[in-house]
Amino acid sequence: MIAYGENIKIFSGNSNPEFAENVCKELGLLMGKGTIKTFADGEASITLEETVRGADVFLIQSTCKPVNDHLMELLVMIDACRRASAGRITAVIPYFGYARQDRKAKSRDPISAKLVANMLTAAGANRILTMDLHAAQIQGFFDIPVDHLLGNPTFVKYYSEKFPESQFNHDDFVVVSPDVGSVGRARAFASKVHMSLAIVDKRRQKANECEVMNVIGDVQGKTCILYDDMVDTAGSLCNAANALVEVGGAKAVYACATHGVLSDAAFDRIEDSVITELVIHNTIPLNRNTPSDKIKQLDISSVFARAISHIHGGTSIADLF
Repeated sequence: MIAYGENIKIFSGNSNPEFAENVCKELGLLMGKGTIKTFADGEASITLEETVRGADVFLIQSTCKPVNDHLMELLVMIDACRRASAGRITAVIPYFGYARQDRKAKSRDPISAKLVANMLTAAGANRILTMDLHAAQIQGFFDIPVDHLLGNPTFVKYYSEKFPESQFNHDDFVVVSPDVGSVGRARAFASKVHMSLAIVDKRRQKANECEVMNVIGDVQGKTCILYDDMVDTAGSLCNAANALVEVGGAKAVYACATHGVLSDAAFDRIEDSVITELVIHNTIPLNRNTPSDKIKQLDISSVFARAISHIHGGTSIADLF
């Protein structure tokens, strides 16, 4: 049963228009017409150039760098659709910025992920569609439905094709969590690829810097697959990879992460590391000005297209997992 009629509209912000175009192609739809302008002082201005009255509207916008600009664009787009009498507004946020600020780590810290959730709801969003939140409990910050997609099925397919069972022994491979906080997602991935699990134990001294202490688990002479939800400066990932080789005696190290934030010197760190290949999704556009032979990007737009189709049709998205 389609709860909001047959009229479906998809609009995109400026964060990742290529991704939005791919979603539209998968659905066989044309991108909604709209104009996003920026005034001289930085204010965002949105103009919808077609009617959305009574429509099931999906606004595709990753809140990636510049995070605040893209977040504000999304909020203004939501408000424009609400004031134009859209039937339902779903904010499609492949990468949800501020997700790392999900708790008070020390006194007087904000919980910015909750603040962003409140802002999206106050702007008029009726539903959220996102992928691999840094902390799954952020879904509870919203008072509206949240569809939380997982990126690991795509990685399972990729590595199953890269290392077919006929060519390798599962005992020669191990999935590695780069830190204790990522053990849950790494364990889920390891169970799907039928590999054992290891953990890199580290002590973080300050933001974006860490000191690797030891490797928990047997990685001696094995091929390791580091699995995480995001790669930002790549410091933690590269340190973990180095520890696997230098401390654990690993034979080779591959890495995968859903969101390739890749800020600061991330590209240089990855190039200089022992990592053979880093695989990421296109939830965030890759900086084409700094290409790397070690970085491979997988298109996840078909998964979002299927999710949008299920949401629009009022059917379960469980088969996407």
